[in-house]
Formats: sequence, structure tokens, C-alpha cells
Amino acid sequence: MGVLISPVVVSLVITAVGVYFFYADVGLLNTYTALILAHTTLATPFVVITVTATLTGFDHSLTRAAAGLGAPPLTVFFKVTLPLILPGMISGAFFAFSTSFDEVVVALFVSSAEQRTLPRVMFAGIREEISPTITAAATVLILFSITMLTTVELPRRRSERLRGIRNV
Repeated sequence: MGVLISPVVVSLVITAVGVYFFYADVGLLNTYTALILAHTTLATPFVVITVTATLTGFDHSLTRAAAGLGAPPLTVFFKVTLPLILPGMISGAFFAFSTSFDEVVVALFVSSAEQRTLPRVMFAGIREEISPTITAAATVLILFSITMLTTVELPRRRSERLRGIRNV
């Protein structure tokens, strides 16, 4: 668990430098594969934390009850297990996407000049001059974050209702 969560603990610049030197030795530097693997490495802790938190509160007696009533394993998974852990999976996916979508430091270290991600373009635009395009992109990112947080909260509340958890 410590290895999976380490990208959150270690400073982002140190992680980016380490990834840069590792990919330079392997020969993946300045490729889309390197960019995808680096973003996956940075997003993995958020998925692990949210899914683990969901699985911690999972009641295994529900799956045993469904199996005891004669449901096949696939039906138990899709009808009982998946609806209960789906909010954690969705939350992890949203956190992973937002982490990757907002990451400029690793993109600067790992990608080439031809690989232009939105955060990298925004960073270059802010360094040169502040234009209305950058302001519009920042506004869209803020609205996207608000929408994403609302979307994550709704399945969480649904999951609490399904589990019978009440807020006091």
C-alpha cells in the first residue's frame, strides 16, 4: 500500500525528475506512452484510496446472502457488489482524471514539444501573456470541477442510502 500511495507523499517535482531519468534510461522519453504511464502513476494513489475506502465499508454478508439464495457468482457481482462499490469506483476515476487533467509539471518533464496537453498550453500562455483564451479555459476548468464534485457526491449519497447509513 505504501508503494502505491508514494506518488502522493513524494514531492511532485522529485517524482517528475525521477520519472524523467527513468524514462530517459529506458528510451521512452518524449513519447505518448511515457506521458500516459506518468499520468497513470500519479493517478493510481487516488484510485487506490477511494476504492479501498469503499471496500472497507462493504458488507460481505450481502454477497453471501445472495449466493445462499442461489444467485450465480456473476449475478451476485453485477446485482449486489457492483452497485455498492460503484460510487467509490466513479469517485476514483474522477479523481484520477482531474489529477491527470491538471498535471503540468510531469508533462513538462516527460513530453516533447509536439505533445501539447491543455495544462501545458495554459502554462505557456500565462508565461508569454495573459489572453482571454486562458481565462476562458480556466473558467471552464472551474465549472468542470464543480460539476465533477457534484457528480461524485450524488452516487455517494445513493450508496449511503443503499447501505442504510444515516447522517445524524
